[in-house]
Amino acid sequence: MKTKERSEFLKYQRLYRSALLDDALPFWMRHSPDRERGGYYHCLDRDGSVICTDKYMWLENRQIWTFAWFYNRLEKRPEWLGLAKLGADFLKAHGRDGNGDWYFALTETGQPLVQPYNIFSDCFAVIAFAEYARASGDQEALELAIRTYRRIQERQANPKGRYNKQVPGVRPLENLAFPMINLNISRILNEVRPNPVYSRVIEQSLDRIMNRFLDPECRVVHENLTPEGRRRDDIYEGRHLIPGHGLEAMWFVMEAAAGAKDWSTVRRAAEGVKWCLEKGWDREYGGIYYFLDRLDRPHFELQWDMKLWWPHLEALVATLLGYRLTGDPELLDWFRKVHEYAWRVFPDPEYGEWFGYANRRGEVNNRCKGGRFKGCFHLPRALYLVTELCRELADTSAGTGQNG
Repeated sequence: MKTKERSEFLKYQRLYRSALLDDALPFWMRHSPDRERGGYYHCLDRDGSVICTDKYMWLENRQIWTFAWFYNRLEKRPEWLGLAKLGADFLKAHGRDGNGDWYFALTETGQPLVQPYNIFSDCFAVIAFAEYARASGDQEALELAIRTYRRIQERQANPKGRYNKQVPGVRPLENLAFPMINLNISRILNEVRPNPVYSRVIEQSLDRIMNRFLDPECRVVHENLTPEGRRRDDIYEGRHLIPGHGLEAMWFVMEAAAGAKDWSTVRRAAEGVKWCLEKGWDREYGGIYYFLDRLDRPHFELQWDMKLWWPHLEALVATLLGYRLTGDPELLDWFRKVHEYAWRVFPDPEYGEWFGYANRRGEVNNRCKGGRFKGCFHLPRALYLVTELCRELADTSAGTGQNG
């Protein structure tokens, strides 16, 4: 069995590494860079042709991070560092308003298009400029990441500020997305420039995710809770689940907890991965639902039953990381199941890269390779992480976790 599993992991390793280096990254390197004005194009048709020239800050920052991350982790290729610099220089010049908050979107030439209403543009700026600073030694970039991080912490109670449409004080809800991303950006900054402040935020974020949003009674990772940590079953938002968010949060937690040798938290997060998949898997057609109602009532989002690329990528990472750390065979079974579905539905054998959007039956219903929400981020990140996890599992020749 060990020999068989080792052979299986080596096969996966070759597949995911080739998909990364021979397909996904080359696709974005060919079609995305705007070498005349700076930055990147994200809205790409199936063949990579540009279908809209607007530039979205969270995608611009994600792409800077991606190329800098591969330069730091995989290989010091000058073209990867050069592509990260192309985006960093453009955003240094055009990305922020007078308060230092990051716009949501710019025109092709860098004119502000959409105001800085979404704090996640800022969050991705932190990881982009921190990782770019690590790759390039650019201290200005690191200081920009740190200033942005401080501003995020100041804004977290009301991240949309004056752009918030909600009436203050009426039905406040806490969302999983912020502690999840706060954990991630704090870990990355702490790697580049260690600081007790980042360590405290990591601890606070872990506590919030694992002791509030992870719910062993309901066996779910909640998306929204009251500020007191209670469920709201009487409103749509209170029952709203995003399986992909839960999976991403759980592998963020597992990485952080494993680094601290907190194996109890690792095991709890690995259970959370299984809950997300048990609840989120479509037993009739396969694949992971985009949204769910926790009590199985009609969902308020009409696209709830679509199958998107990114939840499946998060599931691949979460299940394999959980298996690597705990040895739970159910997680390996889930990895195989998600792998089979994702590779059947999303890769484009003709033009490369992955489609992003399929209907419930698994039929691609939008041919674009990039848009306002899909860019050069989820796919290459997951391909790399799965490659590395398979290498580690193959090297042990055991296929069992070492810390369970």
